[in-house]
Amino acid sequence: MHENTIFRMLESSVSRFPDRLAVSIGRDPDARSLTYARLREAARAVRRGLSALGCNKGDRVAILSENRPEWAVVDLAAQCMGVLTVPIYTSLPAPQVEHILRDSGARVLIASDARQLAKALEARSQCADLLHLVVMDGPAPEGAIDLHRLVELGVSEGLSDEALDAVGNSVLPDDDASVIYTSGTTGEPKGAVLTQRAALHTARVAPLITPLYETDVFLSFLPLCHVMERIGGHYLALSLGAHTVYSEGVSRVAQELRETRPTVFLCVPRLFERLRERVMEAASRVRGPRRVVWEWALRVGTEHARMASGAEGAPMGMRLQRMLADVLVMRRVRRQATGGRLRFVVSGGAPLDESTALFLEAIGLMVLEGYGLTECPVVSLNRPERRRPGTVGLPLEGIEVRCAPDGELLVRGPSLMRCYLGRPEATAEAIDADGWLHTGDIGSIEPNGVVRITDRKKDIIVLASGKNVAPQPIEAQLARNPYIAEIALVGDRQAGIGALVVPHIERLREWAQQHGVHAPDDHALVTAPSVRRLIREEIDRSSAGLADFERVKRFILSERPFSVEGGELTPTLKVKRRVIAERYRAGMEARAAARL
Repeated sequence: MHENTIFRMLESSVSRFPDRLAVSIGRDPDARSLTYARLREAARAVRRGLSALGCNKGDRVAILSENRPEWAVVDLAAQCMGVLTVPIYTSLPAPQVEHILRDSGARVLIASDARQLAKALEARSQCADLLHLVVMDGPAPEGAIDLHRLVELGVSEGLSDEALDAVGNSVLPDDDASVIYTSGTTGEPKGAVLTQRAALHTARVAPLITPLYETDVFLSFLPLCHVMERIGGHYLALSLGAHTVYSEGVSRVAQELRETRPTVFLCVPRLFERLRERVMEAASRVRGPRRVVWEWALRVGTEHARMASGAEGAPMGMRLQRMLADVLVMRRVRRQATGGRLRFVVSGGAPLDESTALFLEAIGLMVLEGYGLTECPVVSLNRPERRRPGTVGLPLEGIEVRCAPDGELLVRGPSLMRCYLGRPEATAEAIDADGWLHTGDIGSIEPNGVVRITDRKKDIIVLASGKNVAPQPIEAQLARNPYIAEIALVGDRQAGIGALVVPHIERLREWAQQHGVHAPDDHALVTAPSVRRLIREEIDRSSAGLADFERVKRFILSERPFSVEGGELTPTLKVKRRVIAERYRAGMEARAAARL
């Protein structure tokens, strides 16, 4: 068994690459950047401060912050003294922050700014274990201290580095490292307790799958609360000695890809779908011979991607055409869209539509789709030499995967959580007596061991007729329609399938202008009868191959995209199907008697 811990991993990276950049943020590469030596120095300073606040091995420290160097500093400070970190999404409202603080028994909360800290101040009276509040960006309000003051306390009242190093060295691989809360698509979030071994398993085995280097640059866009980013974009990058650049948010990420020119990028399908849309929008403005060449290059790239993923691979003629298309077109497209240095992208967190994967491959981006859960990070991953769009690849070394009789995927291995914090019944329900985690995902395992995910077990819609409908493949099929930006299917225990549809507003405006439809704003546009007829026709046109009971019978149009703030998405960008069904129930029922 592997015997590394986060403390030893950090010490190793610092000893090998003390002067290499470890973490940074912002447009100025010199601003708020830390080398590996300075990162360890900052983590030690915060570690002394935490000891001055009375934190001991086994205690919990919550982090309520956007991705930034201080996030890494606080996490490493805690890990290097055996203190568990509890990451909290900044998008969560105060009541949910209160639940996590109370449920985790966090002793200290460190927040990024006064706005985030206000959520904890509101909840503090209900959290008996919460003794200290710290803010990264001061000044600190009454009842809290800033990070600078925490460091000062460490100098005057904290334990020595030697004493704290001794504590760090006493931490074992099977000791708890973090409590990561599930996104709560079907109920109240539960805290999955991950050990040091679980946190570092991917960092140990990923270099066996694809070459990774200390010269790599990771663009960290997903919140560090997201287990995929925490494991693959934080600990993996640190173990390599690589440089992590923290994104400043969704409004900046497209520009950051061009500016930082990352070599590795981990993200969820929604962002890759938006990348595809941006490239296609730019291509739609190209005219004349350049348009003909682009369309040819895209056809060649797509066909090459299909052939390359097959058993026979792409023939020499197709490979030569692909090389020519890359020289003439795609190399420039990648440079403009992603900076031109990406060796591969990793997609996880939700199924990546096969057409999006083929498009990314067509423009020359290697796509490694993977699968994991909060309870068992990074179960499987496509291999560079054996990547198959529509699958999530082979299990990682040490991970076992099998299918239950009902199609549910079961997994076990060194990255499996130890338990749900304080919930023995829920733990026993999730992990059986033989150590298999019941994932709640429906899938299959091909003869060559490749894993395929088809849907969420709890997402399966059971109609009043008793028919079972798997919504995700249908949503992916309908979302390929140029007029549909987002769609979520509902209809559990109903007579037929309903849907919440977010249309592609820009394309709708163009259509309305061409057809003389007057709509002064987006709401008027999506409520216009002619627009509803158009979307009805487009849904029907895109439903080829679906059984009648799988087809959308009624729908609601919304001009507002799905969002975490709006309540349609979890912080990990999964659809809250139950919330959508309840919120739009009345509207769906009003449409039940009519096709429109």
